[in-house]
Amino acid sequence: MKPGYLLVLICLPFLSGCSEYHWGWYVLDPSTEQGRTNLWFLLNGFGDTIAVSLLSMLFAMLLGLVVALPAFSDKRALNRLNRVYVEVVRSVPVLVLLLWVYYGLPTLFEISLNHFWAGVITLTLAESAFMAEVFRGGIQSVGRGQHEASDALGLSYWQKMRLVIFPQAIRQILPPLGNQFVYILKMSSLVSVIGLSDLTRRANELVVNEYLPLEIYTFLVLEYLVLILCVSQGVRWLERRLAFPNQ
Repeated sequence: MKPGYLLVLICLPFLSGCSEYHWGWYVLDPSTEQGRTNLWFLLNGFGDTIAVSLLSMLFAMLLGLVVALPAFSDKRALNRLNRVYVEVVRSVPVLVLLLWVYYGLPTLFEISLNHFWAGVITLTLAESAFMAEVFRGGIQSVGRGQHEASDALGLSYWQKMRLVIFPQAIRQILPPLGNQFVYILKMSSLVSVIGLSDLTRRANELVVNEYLPLEIYTFLVLEYLVLILCVSQGVRWLERRLAFPNQ
Protein backbone atom coordinates (compact mmCIF):
# COMPACT_ATOMS: atom_id res chain seq x y z
CA MET A 1 0.00 0.00 0.00
CA LYS A 2 1.27 3.48 -0.87
CA PRO A 3 2.42 5.66 2.09
CA GLY A 4 -0.11 8.37 1.22
CA TYR A 5 -3.06 5.99 1.40
CA LEU A 6 -1.75 4.42 4.60
CA LEU A 7 -1.37 7.83 6.25
CA VAL A 8 -4.97 8.75 5.46
CA LEU A 9 -6.30 5.44 6.74
CA ILE A 10 -4.33 5.80 9.96
CA CYS A 11 -5.27 9.42 10.64
CA LEU A 12 -8.97 9.41 9.85
CA PRO A 13 -10.10 7.16 12.73
CA PHE A 14 -8.38 9.49 15.23
CA LEU A 15 -9.69 12.78 13.89
CA SER A 16 -12.85 12.60 15.96
CA GLY A 17 -10.93 12.05 19.19
CA CYS A 18 -8.08 14.52 18.86
CA SER A 19 -9.93 17.26 20.79
CA GLU A 20 -13.20 18.07 22.53
CA TYR A 21 -14.67 19.23 19.25
CA HIS A 22 -17.87 17.35 18.37
CA TRP A 23 -17.57 16.43 14.73
CA GLY A 24 -20.70 16.80 12.64
CA TRP A 25 -20.04 14.12 10.05
CA TYR A 26 -23.79 13.67 9.67
CA VAL A 27 -23.58 16.50 7.14
CA LEU A 28 -21.79 14.10 4.77
CA ASP A 29 -23.34 10.83 5.92
CA PRO A 30 -24.24 8.81 2.79
CA SER A 31 -26.88 6.89 4.76
CA THR A 32 -29.07 10.01 5.07
CA GLU A 33 -30.79 12.05 2.39
CA GLN A 34 -29.08 15.23 3.58
CA GLY A 35 -25.67 13.57 3.49
CA ARG A 36 -26.18 12.13 0.02
CA THR A 37 -27.36 15.50 -1.29
CA ASN A 38 -24.33 17.28 0.16
CA LEU A 39 -21.90 14.63 -1.08
CA TRP A 40 -23.34 14.77 -4.58
CA PHE A 41 -23.14 18.57 -4.54
CA LEU A 42 -19.46 18.49 -3.54
CA LEU A 43 -18.46 15.69 -5.92
CA ASN A 44 -20.03 17.50 -8.88
CA GLY A 45 -17.25 20.05 -8.55
CA PHE A 46 -14.76 17.56 -9.99
CA GLY A 47 -15.98 18.31 -13.52
CA ASP A 48 -15.06 22.00 -13.57
CA THR A 49 -11.84 21.47 -11.63
CA ILE A 50 -10.58 18.76 -13.98
CA ALA A 51 -11.76 20.53 -17.13
CA VAL A 52 -10.16 23.88 -16.33
CA SER A 53 -6.93 22.15 -15.23
CA LEU A 54 -6.63 19.92 -18.30
CA LEU A 55 -7.31 22.73 -20.77
CA SER A 56 -4.92 25.05 -18.96
CA MET A 57 -2.23 22.38 -18.97
CA LEU A 58 -2.63 21.74 -22.69
CA PHE A 59 -2.61 25.41 -23.69
CA ALA A 60 0.23 26.21 -21.27
CA MET A 61 2.36 23.46 -22.83
CA LEU A 62 1.73 24.80 -26.33
CA LEU A 63 2.37 28.42 -25.36
CA GLY A 64 5.35 27.44 -23.22
CA LEU A 65 6.95 25.61 -26.16
CA VAL A 66 6.46 28.64 -28.38
CA VAL A 67 8.03 30.88 -25.72
CA ALA A 68 10.92 28.45 -25.13
CA LEU A 69 12.10 28.15 -28.73
CA PRO A 70 13.37 31.77 -29.06
CA ALA A 71 15.79 31.01 -26.21
CA PHE A 72 17.79 28.88 -28.66
CA SER A 73 17.90 31.52 -31.36
CA ASP A 74 21.14 33.23 -32.34
CA LYS A 75 19.32 36.57 -32.39
CA ARG A 76 19.65 38.49 -29.13
CA ALA A 77 16.27 40.17 -29.62
CA LEU A 78 14.50 36.80 -29.52
CA ASN A 79 16.54 35.72 -26.50
CA ARG A 80 15.53 38.88 -24.68
CA LEU A 81 11.89 38.41 -25.66
CA ASN A 82 11.97 34.97 -24.06
CA ARG A 83 13.55 36.25 -20.85
CA VAL A 84 11.24 39.26 -20.53
CA TYR A 85 8.11 37.14 -20.99
CA VAL A 86 9.24 34.51 -18.48
CA GLU A 87 10.34 36.98 -15.81
CA VAL A 88 7.28 39.23 -16.10
CA VAL A 89 4.71 36.44 -16.05
CA ARG A 90 6.42 34.61 -13.18
CA SER A 91 6.44 37.82 -11.12
CA VAL A 92 2.66 38.28 -11.14
CA PRO A 93 0.70 36.39 -8.42
CA VAL A 94 -1.86 34.01 -9.90
CA LEU A 95 -4.76 35.53 -7.96
CA VAL A 96 -3.87 39.04 -9.12
CA LEU A 97 -3.58 37.84 -12.71
CA LEU A 98 -6.94 36.07 -12.41
CA LEU A 99 -8.71 39.21 -11.24
CA TRP A 100 -7.04 41.28 -13.94
CA VAL A 101 -8.03 38.83 -16.68
CA TYR A 102 -11.61 38.48 -15.44
CA TYR A 103 -12.26 42.20 -15.00
CA GLY A 104 -9.68 43.71 -17.34
CA LEU A 105 -10.01 41.81 -20.62
CA PRO A 106 -13.77 42.43 -21.03
CA THR A 107 -13.17 46.13 -20.35
CA LEU A 108 -10.21 46.53 -22.69
CA PHE A 109 -11.45 44.43 -25.59
CA GLU A 110 -15.23 44.61 -25.06
CA ILE A 111 -15.61 40.85 -25.01
CA SER A 112 -17.77 38.54 -22.95
CA LEU A 113 -15.67 36.33 -20.68
CA ASN A 114 -17.26 33.77 -18.36
CA HIS A 115 -15.76 32.29 -15.22
CA PHE A 116 -14.52 29.12 -16.88
CA TRP A 117 -12.55 30.71 -19.72
CA ALA A 118 -11.21 33.45 -17.47
CA GLY A 119 -9.76 30.68 -15.32
CA VAL A 120 -8.32 28.83 -18.31
CA ILE A 121 -6.71 31.97 -19.72
CA THR A 122 -5.23 32.91 -16.35
CA LEU A 123 -3.78 29.47 -15.58
CA THR A 124 -2.48 29.17 -19.14
CA LEU A 125 -0.63 32.47 -18.94
CA ALA A 126 0.68 31.82 -15.44
CA GLU A 127 1.90 28.33 -16.27
CA SER A 128 3.30 29.09 -19.72
CA ALA A 129 6.33 30.83 -18.21
CA PHE A 130 7.15 27.80 -16.07
CA MET A 131 6.50 25.46 -18.99
CA ALA A 132 8.89 27.49 -21.13
CA GLU A 133 11.64 26.92 -18.58
CA VAL A 134 10.81 23.22 -18.38
CA PHE A 135 11.06 22.86 -22.17
CA ARG A 136 14.23 24.93 -22.30
CA GLY A 137 15.90 22.78 -19.68
CA GLY A 138 14.78 19.55 -21.35
CA ILE A 139 16.02 20.58 -24.78
CA GLN A 140 19.34 21.77 -23.38
CA SER A 141 19.80 18.39 -21.67
CA VAL A 142 20.07 16.68 -25.06
CA GLY A 143 23.73 16.24 -25.95
CA ARG A 144 25.36 18.56 -28.44
CA GLY A 145 26.34 15.55 -30.50
CA GLN A 146 22.69 14.88 -31.30
CA HIS A 147 22.38 18.35 -32.83
CA GLU A 148 25.56 17.90 -34.82
CA ALA A 149 24.50 14.48 -36.07
CA SER A 150 21.14 15.89 -37.20
CA ASP A 151 22.86 18.73 -39.04
CA ALA A 152 25.21 16.24 -40.68
CA LEU A 153 22.21 14.29 -41.98
CA GLY A 154 20.89 17.45 -43.60
CA LEU A 155 17.78 17.73 -41.44
CA SER A 156 16.06 21.09 -41.28
CA TYR A 157 15.65 22.84 -37.93
CA TRP A 158 12.06 21.64 -37.50
CA GLN A 159 12.89 18.11 -38.64
CA LYS A 160 15.77 17.99 -36.17
CA MET A 161 13.59 19.17 -33.29
CA ARG A 162 10.64 16.93 -34.17
CA LEU A 163 12.50 13.72 -35.03
CA VAL A 164 15.62 13.84 -32.86
CA ILE A 165 15.60 16.41 -30.06
CA PHE A 166 12.00 16.39 -28.79
CA PRO A 167 11.70 12.58 -28.46
CA GLN A 168 14.79 12.57 -26.22
CA ALA A 169 13.87 15.73 -24.32
CA ILE A 170 10.40 14.45 -23.41
CA ARG A 171 11.96 11.83 -21.14
CA GLN A 172 13.68 14.60 -19.20
CA ILE A 173 10.74 17.00 -18.99
CA LEU A 174 8.02 14.51 -18.10
CA PRO A 175 8.61 14.62 -14.30
CA PRO A 176 8.61 18.46 -14.22
CA LEU A 177 5.48 18.47 -16.39
CA GLY A 178 3.80 16.19 -13.89
CA ASN A 179 4.76 18.56 -11.08
CA GLN A 180 3.35 21.50 -13.01
CA PHE A 181 0.06 19.70 -13.60
CA VAL A 182 -0.20 19.10 -9.86
CA TYR A 183 0.47 22.81 -9.38
CA ILE A 184 -2.27 23.72 -11.87
CA LEU A 185 -4.74 21.43 -10.10
CA LYS A 186 -4.07 23.21 -6.82
CA MET A 187 -4.06 26.70 -8.32
CA SER A 188 -7.40 25.98 -10.03
CA SER A 189 -8.98 26.42 -6.59
CA LEU A 190 -8.37 30.17 -6.97
CA VAL A 191 -10.90 30.31 -9.81
CA SER A 192 -13.59 29.85 -7.15
CA VAL A 193 -13.00 33.52 -6.28
CA ILE A 194 -14.66 34.66 -9.52
CA GLY A 195 -17.55 32.20 -9.23
CA LEU A 196 -16.55 29.01 -11.04
CA SER A 197 -18.44 26.11 -9.45
CA ASP A 198 -15.39 23.95 -8.82
CA LEU A 199 -14.54 21.83 -5.78
CA THR A 200 -13.51 24.80 -3.63
CA ARG A 201 -16.46 26.98 -4.59
CA ARG A 202 -18.94 24.22 -3.79
CA ALA A 203 -17.26 23.58 -0.45
CA ASN A 204 -17.50 27.30 0.40
CA GLU A 205 -21.18 27.39 -0.52
CA LEU A 206 -21.94 24.29 1.56
CA VAL A 207 -20.12 25.79 4.55
CA VAL A 208 -22.40 28.83 4.36
CA ASN A 209 -25.46 26.56 4.39
CA GLU A 210 -24.38 23.98 6.97
CA TYR A 211 -22.04 25.98 9.26
CA LEU A 212 -19.64 23.02 9.57
CA PRO A 213 -16.43 24.26 7.93
CA LEU A 214 -14.04 21.75 9.51
CA GLU A 215 -15.90 18.68 8.25
CA ILE A 216 -16.53 20.09 4.78
CA TYR A 217 -13.00 21.42 4.25
CA THR A 218 -11.58 18.12 5.52
CA PHE A 219 -13.56 16.38 2.79
CA LEU A 220 -12.29 18.99 0.31
CA VAL A 221 -8.71 18.13 1.29
CA LEU A 222 -9.43 14.46 0.60
CA GLU A 223 -10.92 15.34 -2.82
CA TYR A 224 -7.76 17.16 -3.87
CA LEU A 225 -5.65 14.37 -2.38
CA VAL A 226 -7.39 11.84 -4.61
CA LEU A 227 -6.81 14.02 -7.68
CA ILE A 228 -3.13 14.56 -6.91
CA LEU A 229 -2.50 10.87 -6.20
CA CYS A 230 -4.15 9.88 -9.49
CA VAL A 231 -2.01 12.38 -11.42
CA SER A 232 1.15 11.21 -9.65
CA GLN A 233 0.45 7.58 -10.47
CA GLY A 234 -0.28 8.49 -14.09
CA VAL A 235 3.00 10.38 -14.42
CA ARG A 236 4.97 7.48 -12.94
CA TRP A 237 3.29 5.09 -15.36
CA LEU A 238 4.27 7.31 -18.30
CA GLU A 239 7.82 7.54 -16.99
CA ARG A 240 8.08 3.75 -16.98
CA ARG A 241 6.64 3.51 -20.49
CA LEU A 242 9.04 6.13 -21.87
CA ALA A 243 12.10 4.93 -19.97
CA PHE A 244 15.19 3.84 -21.85
CA PRO A 245 15.55 0.05 -22.17
CA ASN A 246 18.47 -0.07 -19.71
CA GLN A 247 16.60 1.87 -17.02
